[in-house]
Amino acid sequence: MTTTAPHETGRTGGTGESAPAGGTSATELAIGGMTCASCAARIEKKLNRMAGVEATVNYATEKAKVTYAGDVDVADLIATVEATGYTATPPAPARTAGSASGAGTGAGTAGESAAPDELLPLRQRLITAVLLAVPVITLAMVPSWQFEYWQWLSLTLTAPVVTYAAWPFHRAAFTNARHGAATMDTLISVGVSAAFLWSVWALFFGTAGTPGMTHGFEFTIARSDGAGNIYLEAAAGVTAFILAGRFFEARSKRQAGAALRALMELGAKEVTVLRDGREELIPTAELAVGDRFLVRPGEKIATDGLVVEGSSAVDASMLTGESVPVEVVPGTAVTGATLNVGGRFVAEATRVGADTQLSRMARLVEDAQNGKAAAQRLADRISAVFVPVVIALALGTLGFWLGNGAGLTAAFTAAVAVLIIACPCALGLATPTALMAGTGRGAQLGILIKGPEVLETTRRVDTVVLDKTGTVTTGSMTLLEIRTAAGASEDEVLRLAGALEHASEHPIARAVASGAADRLGELPVPEDFANVPGLGVQGVVDGHAVLVGRPALLAEWAIELPADLARARTEAEAAGRTVIAVAWDGEARAVLEIADAVKDTSREAVARLRALGLTPILLTGDNKAVAATVAAEVGIDEVIAEVMPEDKVDVVKRLQGEGRRVAMVGDGVNDAAALAQAELGLAMGTGTDAAIEAGDLTLVRGDLRVAADAIRLSRRTLGTIRSNLFWAFAYNVAALPLAAAGLLNPMIAGAAMAFSSVFVVGNSLRLRGFRAAG
Repeated sequence: MTTTAPHETGRTGGTGESAPAGGTSATELAIGGMTCASCAARIEKKLNRMAGVEATVNYATEKAKVTYAGDVDVADLIATVEATGYTATPPAPARTAGSASGAGTGAGTAGESAAPDELLPLRQRLITAVLLAVPVITLAMVPSWQFEYWQWLSLTLTAPVVTYAAWPFHRAAFTNARHGAATMDTLISVGVSAAFLWSVWALFFGTAGTPGMTHGFEFTIARSDGAGNIYLEAAAGVTAFILAGRFFEARSKRQAGAALRALMELGAKEVTVLRDGREELIPTAELAVGDRFLVRPGEKIATDGLVVEGSSAVDASMLTGESVPVEVVPGTAVTGATLNVGGRFVAEATRVGADTQLSRMARLVEDAQNGKAAAQRLADRISAVFVPVVIALALGTLGFWLGNGAGLTAAFTAAVAVLIIACPCALGLATPTALMAGTGRGAQLGILIKGPEVLETTRRVDTVVLDKTGTVTTGSMTLLEIRTAAGASEDEVLRLAGALEHASEHPIARAVASGAADRLGELPVPEDFANVPGLGVQGVVDGHAVLVGRPALLAEWAIELPADLARARTEAEAAGRTVIAVAWDGEARAVLEIADAVKDTSREAVARLRALGLTPILLTGDNKAVAATVAAEVGIDEVIAEVMPEDKVDVVKRLQGEGRRVAMVGDGVNDAAALAQAELGLAMGTGTDAAIEAGDLTLVRGDLRVAADAIRLSRRTLGTIRSNLFWAFAYNVAALPLAAAGLLNPMIAGAAMAFSSVFVVGNSLRLRGFRAAG
């Protein structure tokens, strides 16, 4: 087994606009109007062409992180983005310096206020498209329902779909055209418009408007002038399908800033300060460096500080990953947002607002998210080549038939047929149906997948970094073993020690009391009880003078551990366990071994992850002895221990620098930045909101075995999306030559398009049969 210390690197980070350092400034812009990853690439390219500018544009978070120098200012950056056809918003004003959430300015504000405005019109367009498209498609595909003027009703219903509902596609296509680019929006807009306009021409100037006209199914290939054909169902259906995909994508992107908001919410909102000998309750934002503040049992510590009076135990696991509460006495440093689980103490504020450790971690999460390259959707990658080819083929078809004297009607029919057959009906279903089926099944199994971009990374990862506390272990202190001296029984030790510890609020005391209660049931009530800060408890139970605590507590009473208990203590501490000594009536009777217990399922989970081709690594803030013991128990060979919270993200970066594709599994706030930095972040649902929101996959049940199922399901879903896309494009590619030759009967095209859609849906629904391993 190899155990390594963390690799230390320097780091700077921040949000909003930073002060110039060495002539260079940094800012973050909220970008609007992007519809695909190619939009982000176009903006990034334009910004990077500016002198002294380095920019990274993230499509997923809709932000541009820019460093600039020289004569460039934020106004110039915004002007460049707007000249490219998109919108940019300058960074939000900095928050109050004393705020516990002073980091991440602009992270939640812009995204939070813009998200509802983005989703509401998209939802309205989707509802309009679905309600109107369903009867249009039904009438077109069921000849027996085609009454005398059915085609005119279809035109009336389709018109709002291709104008109001499809407006985002037309607007994006126009923007792209202005800049000489073509995306999937271009093909959707051109195809929908061509299908609708040709149908209008056929209804008003051809024979399609004749009362009693029907669309029958004729399985023949024959040249037609197209005057009697309408394609309204294609125009309405494609719009509805693509809008559905866009809506689900937008809804998942709405959570882009949630990790930062969760971190900001962790801090205490109010604090009791001591001024002129009085206690005064004030908002944490008003706390200043040098203020003395009071922390009662069960309260969160308001900010980073130094204990000046009193003593207690502080649970810092949410930030440090350390499973054992830390004893604090005068002179001990404490961290904001950690929990006081012991006594009352007074601390002096040393860092407030954006300087606190919590705020720095918020910046780490944001830096990791913005530094992660946006995964480009498969459909957009293919359409980068497919769209220009289809448009060129349609124009070539028109020119060819005009040049061969086929007449304007026949030539235009063939050209429109090319666009219509290329119109991505099945493609519109390929991603959203597979994603809905996969995520729906995942939810039943306790797996939440945050979007299609996540799926692409699951196939590439080869290393899985496992946080120890709360992921591999239970995350809470547990009584693991009782070592008794001669003449003492385990039940008697538990009865006396458990009764005394039951009166204490300390987490280790609760572990002893809980273990005793589980084994013996009701415990006696102490006749006398006293807490000895930093050492343990003492009192009288059933007439016995009992001591329970660190061996140093017994030493104060001149009680030494006998040889067998001293040996047991040494062995337990070597394994990284916390040792509690028990004595009564002047003699040491037992030592209790307390530790963060390994989950029963962790060893099986590690084996399953190995079976998927992943190399497991244990990462923890605990000491090397604890980490090595846990790793050996679950079957992990590589351990990285004693890692400070801010260094976890550096460990992930170091592994990535070695060429590894990293998946990270964690549950604490200290894991949030690393989850965001990793190619794939898996957050335990039993953990903190910050970790859950920073992860790509959330494991609701907190069972590490689900991590393996999550990766399997994600890979299966990605495979389904790829097969759906292949079928959709294969159908287009196979039919395009027939359309270009003028031999594509519209009824066969309609039937083939319907079949391709049914195939895609059916293929996606197979994901509902996914089963968890074991």
